[in-house]
Amino acid sequence: SGGDNGAEGAAKETLNIFSVASGHLYERFLRIMILSVIKNTEHPVKFWFIKNYMSPKFKKILPEMSKKYGFDFELITYKWPSWVLRQTEKQRIIWAYKILFLDVIFPMSLDRVIYVDADQVVRSDLMDLQRMDIGGRPYAYTPFCDNYKEMDGFRFWKQGFWKTHLRGKPYHISALYLVDLKQFRMKGAGDELRILYNGLARDPNSLANLDQDLPNYAQDIVPIFSLPQEWLYCETWCGTKTKAKAKTIDLCNNPMTKEPKIEGAKRIVSEWTSLDREQQDFVTAAFPSLGSAASASSSSSSSLPAAGADAAAKEEEEGKDEL
Repeated sequence: SGGDNGAEGAAKETLNIFSVASGHLYERFLRIMILSVIKNTEHPVKFWFIKNYMSPKFKKILPEMSKKYGFDFELITYKWPSWVLRQTEKQRIIWAYKILFLDVIFPMSLDRVIYVDADQVVRSDLMDLQRMDIGGRPYAYTPFCDNYKEMDGFRFWKQGFWKTHLRGKPYHISALYLVDLKQFRMKGAGDELRILYNGLARDPNSLANLDQDLPNYAQDIVPIFSLPQEWLYCETWCGTKTKAKAKTIDLCNNPMTKEPKIEGAKRIVSEWTSLDREQQDFVTAAFPSLGSAASASSSSSSSLPAAGADAAAKEEEEGKDEL
């Protein structure tokens, strides 16, 4: 844990943000996400990071970054239970840690936490989300946008199995979600999700996007509160008309254009380049030997191939080569 919020911050409610990243490209995105969160709130912030697969470089950078920017952090993990079917691929293990152990990975004293994808840029005070009334439901996600009709052919949840299973309920994106940990534990949601996961995970055709498919599939058992659309904007699915209202911007892959991630970030998010420069300047100043690596190590990653149509909603797909 690191960072000191001081006496003034101690009197304020802490904003709790949960995230995970693996590979230099996504750790670069994660530093940008951190900056975007803290620049948009007056509240003290505590970040909770899954430490599995975090690079030694990032573990060195984090305490220095927390001192400079005044946030707290904790590295967390949970021993995979023997009765829960194991994943073998690193990316799928990371996805599993986003959803399977929410009731046990955080201390009991933590009431609410917001998951934010590493490659997201925040434009609003996430405390508004942390305090939101979600009607007693254990968690809240934003539904995928429906308004950009050019992408209809790629909306897999509008056809076949998903259309039948959802029965009119929305299919939500897993790049941002609020968890009411009190309700989640009280309702036994963790056990429900793990039991359901065990039943589905044996089928190689199930849970292609594990952390997203599981909560959407489980809506009858573990209900989702659907957040207003502006909480998560993604150009691929939302088009450009609603961007001005976006509270967060996610860098979803575009299965139609297959635009490289960093090119998309620079084009879609006006502040991305300055945030990227700020994190690179910080790393260079704090760790002269690591500084050039903060950008150079991931510049080649910007041309990684985009994900296939079925996994288009999963922006992490692009980082697989980085694991």
